[in-house]
Amino acid sequence: MIDDLKDVELIEKVGGRFKLTALIQRRMTELVHGSRPLIEDTEGKTMMEIVVQEIIQDKIAIDNGVDSADEELAGQ
Repeated sequence: MIDDLKDVELIEKVGGRFKLTALIQRRMTELVHGSRPLIEDTEGKTMMEIVVQEIIQDKIAIDNGVDSADEELAGQ
């Protein structure tokens, strides 16, 4: 499982190590607060393993949208 986090493809898929870490942290927080896993086979898996599988299976991704505050500044 830890080897999955070192996989260059996974890191590049989300845009870098920092973004991968942020995505994992955000999703794990959602799971802790009661969100349901987006993958089928969760039995015996840790939350970290569930999140990594969600990323691998393209169930979750980083939101690359522009913040509305950034849009207002760009328009000035």
